[in-house]
Amino acid sequence: MTNDVLIIGGGVIGLAIAVELKLRGAKVIVTSRDFHAAATHAAAGMLAPDAENISNQAMQDLCWRSRSLYAEWTHKLEQLTSCNTGYWPCGILAPVFSEEEREIGRKMMGRWGDRGMGRNISPHHPITPSSSTTYWLDKETIHQYQPGLGEEVIGGWWYPEDAQVDNRALAKALLGAAQSLGVELKEGIAVEGILQQQGQVVGVQTNAGILHAEHYVLATGAWTNQLFPLPVRPTKGQMLSVRVPEAIAELPLTRVLFGQDIYIVPKRNRRIIIGATIEDVGFTPYNTPAGIQSLLQAAIRLYPQLQDYPIEELWWGFRPATPDELPILGNSPCQNLTLATGHYRNGILLAPVTAALIADLIWEQKSDPLLSHFHYSRFQNKSSTSSVMLTHPLPASPDQAQVNSLTLKSEAFPEKSFAPTPDTPLVIAGKTFTSRLMTGTGKYRSIEEMQQSVVESGCQIVTVAVRRVQTKAPGHEGLAEALDWTKIWMLPNTAGCKTAEEAIRVARLGREMAKLLGQEDNNFVKLEVIPDPKYLLPDPIGTLQAAEQLVKEGFAVLPYINADPMLAKRLEEVGCATVMPLASPIGSGQGLKTTANIQIIIENANVPVVVDAGIGSPCQAAQAMEMGADALLINSAIALAKNPPLMARAMNIATVAGRIAYIAGRMPIKDYASASSPVTGTITN
Repeated sequence: MTNDVLIIGGGVIGLAIAVELKLRGAKVIVTSRDFHAAATHAAAGMLAPDAENISNQAMQDLCWRSRSLYAEWTHKLEQLTSCNTGYWPCGILAPVFSEEEREIGRKMMGRWGDRGMGRNISPHHPITPSSSTTYWLDKETIHQYQPGLGEEVIGGWWYPEDAQVDNRALAKALLGAAQSLGVELKEGIAVEGILQQQGQVVGVQTNAGILHAEHYVLATGAWTNQLFPLPVRPTKGQMLSVRVPEAIAELPLTRVLFGQDIYIVPKRNRRIIIGATIEDVGFTPYNTPAGIQSLLQAAIRLYPQLQDYPIEELWWGFRPATPDELPILGNSPCQNLTLATGHYRNGILLAPVTAALIADLIWEQKSDPLLSHFHYSRFQNKSSTSSVMLTHPLPASPDQAQVNSLTLKSEAFPEKSFAPTPDTPLVIAGKTFTSRLMTGTGKYRSIEEMQQSVVESGCQIVTVAVRRVQTKAPGHEGLAEALDWTKIWMLPNTAGCKTAEEAIRVARLGREMAKLLGQEDNNFVKLEVIPDPKYLLPDPIGTLQAAEQLVKEGFAVLPYINADPMLAKRLEEVGCATVMPLASPIGSGQGLKTTANIQIIIENANVPVVVDAGIGSPCQAAQAMEMGADALLINSAIALAKNPPLMARAMNIATVAGRIAYIAGRMPIKDYASASSPVTGTITN
């Protein structure tokens, strides 16, 4: 039983889970940028598991179960709020224009065998494929049953158990129910990252600071991949509505029409919704003439009267699609994070069953067998080898002869003997990285050597000194053009700044530089305030002052600091995305001289800890990662090596090895010897 649950996402799924958990006695918080702008408001409200002819058995069962819950679920919401949800078991009519379409429909339904005729559905009994009723209506019958259909319609399928709900009224009822039950609703909250340590979520970084809970639920729909590495992408849908003129006394359309690439959903308030396009265009907003034209043409062909009705509204939304178009439900790689996302076209339909299943999982620790079909692990590579264990794949070496002995595969250890490491990616300010090694661009003997080293390191973040690039300092000419910034995330740094004011000004220049190189959304800055020219130790007061201002300006601040646990905590509290304690003086190669303090910082931090400066060899890199550091930033040890690309490769391997060792957990240190072989069962005289 978990009393404290934070739900990320205020759409129909997040609110439905919140209401269900609250009814069971949990303390629940829900965060949302805008509860009234969730994707729920962009839907049509169809409850159509039969009309959709879903091909996946488990998905069909899930949808049937959810539809069977709808009448009671919406009634409960209406009692809690006095808001009408618009639930209407009106059935769905699927007209066809040709015998070919009819045959396609017959074959799709044939997958499930004969459909039952009038069989009752109970939420307390398993739902089988014969649980729904379907009728074929010939041309004469369908035109009598629903007057006004297009002349080309030759017949159609009638799904009497499918239904609809007013999605906007449902969203209002869910929000009202959550409020009346005492769910804490945090609006205007932008979640920037999920903070993780040792397989646990330890907090959620937001624009208002860090939020903590015992358990977390990720219900962010199409935006899921911005916070957690799941294959959820936005699929845009354009829609419109028309209104039945007041001059028409009775509603001419009282059943949902489900056609080829079109649906028409009449509402009791004279509104008719027409949708929806399916566009793989990312988060591209706005309605387009082509999109609306295609909808109107298909809708008017199906129901010609629509051409005379006034257009009421145009809008668009983003469905959360997965590669197999099935939701992701249940446990995650983090023990205290539950997933409820990727519902694609069926978010409204699946809200009640998702709420019930997720509440059972969190509150009762009961996992319904149906959840196994929607687990995130179905997207993982099944053929795991030793290389899968790496946080970032090792690239090919430019001089393979020098590294043949470094191969990680061996005849003594066949590929199948290696299991994937139970790790989660590095997340900084909401952006996910698979590599835990960051590198720099300074001190290399040539641009070419730097380019090779970046590739060999496998890094995804490269820090760049803004001042040196802007002034084209020696060794930095052409640097901006030397790397492929579509594949590498730029980390502008404020090296050379002696005061907070200088650092703030250079950080702003760095953000503009990143934009010029195509990274429009890059607000990262590695903050360095170093007034001391001899020892190059960072100024704690200036760093804190600059960090406070830059956070207010929307920067994701990664501050370079002395290994000071109190300063690290203060920087975290003002909203920094990471803390970056030095291991020893920058460029010294002395290794970990501040181990005790770094360990304290790691134990108390709720943001990633990146060990920066002083690491001189791969063994020191591995040691830092074994301590529990989230990542490393290494530049001098690579750039000043005899063979920088080869050293970059070694640092990559060391970073990965240290991380795996940290996850595995080292043996305890003892003050006495302990035999490796057991003494029991030995042969004695």
